[in-house]
Amino acid sequence: MADDLLTPGNIAKQLSVSEGKVKKAIAELKLEPAAKKGVCSYYDAAAIAKIQAALKS
Repeated sequence: MADDLLTPGNIAKQLSVSEGKVKKAIAELKLEPAAKKGVCSYYDAAAIAKIQAALKS
């Protein structure tokens, strides 16, 4: 798996917001994970940028 893929929990830590806010933004943006491993979804840098922009608005 690529090193630049992050779970919603790790995205939340990186952006200093709650995991709930990240998951809500993912749902609102209808983002698909770049990869899945079991029940974990992993998002790429482009998705992280969209999440960050959504959280700022």
